[in-house]
Amino acid sequence: MRALTARLRPLSAFGSLIRGDTLFGQICWAIRHRFDEARLKALLEGYTKGNPFLVVSDAFPEGYLPRPALPLNSKFYDLPERDPTKRKEVKKKLWLPKEKFHESLRTWLEHCQSEKEIAQGIEKREENGKEKKQKEKEPKPLWRAEPQAHNTINRLTGTTGEGIFTPRSQRRLWPHPELRLELYLLFDSERIGLEELKEALRHVGPFGYGPGASIGLGKFEVEEIKESDLPSQEEANTYLTLAPCDLSGMDLDCAFYQTFVRFGRHGDLFSQAASHPFKKPLLLAETAAVLKPKDFSPRPFVGRGLSGLSPLEPNTVHQGYAPALPIRLEVKEAQEKVEAT
Repeated sequence: MRALTARLRPLSAFGSLIRGDTLFGQICWAIRHRFDEARLKALLEGYTKGNPFLVVSDAFPEGYLPRPALPLNSKFYDLPERDPTKRKEVKKKLWLPKEKFHESLRTWLEHCQSEKEIAQGIEKREENGKEKKQKEKEPKPLWRAEPQAHNTINRLTGTTGEGIFTPRSQRRLWPHPELRLELYLLFDSERIGLEELKEALRHVGPFGYGPGASIGLGKFEVEEIKESDLPSQEEANTYLTLAPCDLSGMDLDCAFYQTFVRFGRHGDLFSQAASHPFKKPLLLAETAAVLKPKDFSPRPFVGRGLSGLSPLEPNTVHQGYAPALPIRLEVKEAQEKVEAT
């Protein structure tokens, strides 16, 4: 499969961060609208049998990759003596600069940055060497979370009330004004053309991503799409995933990951279905999972395509695949940690 890297510019608040499985579904809807339903059905042939036409990653801050889901107190990292009171600060360092990816995994934690540090880097670039007119101040957050009040008016009483009329609040995520996101896509060029895929992705941006898209949330602009190979380490023996994925059927020697429950619902034309717009819940391995198979061979993605999720549309599929970066994990130390736990 060929690899693409897309740079996205957020244009509005978001209802949630961009996740690969959800964006895959929206791209499928874009293909249906742009090129018709028959085209989408042809692309999805073999999807649940290990032959996807497209695999989409989460969107990450430009220039960064997610830190592996390894225990911070393990022997996987070369850690100097740390002040125990700063443990929370270490936990916030979730992002690895891409230029450090080829270094030994044991050094990664020392290079990882928090969202605050990334925001500081963005604002330093904005200054462009000019002298500050005021004292050092707190940088704008990478994502600012704020509650947004919602209510429904009962037309009989002219007010809110109980049940469906109960006032509620929903979280809104406002991006840093200069934040850019990077998205990785793997595609089968024999089944879908490069320009066709670019058109589908650009179709999603103006309409919005994810929850709240119908009220103006999740809008983005695709600033650039280019072909570029995904990074990999020499003498790799493990995968680092870039999206939530399904681990069913994988023959793993060891694995480190957080669980992720997807309470999915249909989008687009099926989102307002009176019968049943919701899908069955899924238990997936969260992004940044570290998966060491018993027989490792470099491959661009892991996981499997999922079906049988919807009582509304039997042909519905869900992306249980994730782009996978080959990394070098210290097998001996990993095994010691597994045995100790």
